[in-house]
Amino acid sequence: MPNLILDACALIWLAEGSDCISKKTRRRIDDAFVVYVSPISLWEIARKVAKGKLKLPLDPAEWFDRVKEQHNLTLLPFTEAVAFKAATLPEIHKDPSDRFIVASAMENNLVIVTADHIIPQYDVECIC
Repeated sequence: MPNLILDACALIWLAEGSDCISKKTRRRIDDAFVVYVSPISLWEIARKVAKGKLKLPLDPAEWFDRVKEQHNLTLLPFTEAVAFKAATLPEIHKDPSDRFIVASAMENNLVIVTADHIIPQYDVECIC
């Protein structure tokens, strides 16, 4: 079974126990050898908190530490290969955060957990 990478929304939903992640996808998360989170998702979440668009029970760094431990998540290193790949992707998605998630998945052979309807237009496997 391939390893997974959560986008920012999927990370939040996982932490909340939200029904936005299907039971089937939740089983895949639980059964995956490694479930990654990109640093760009942490930045995106922290920015939403700073702008007042997202409320977390703790500051973003402490929140992520707890979620990471509770769900056995691994922070995926941000590499130059991912940076260059994100820059050269077709202009299907305009959101830089999502482009980094796509590039991370491509460079590391990962399945993306996302509800974004644009991301699957790239040559990546997605589940939600």
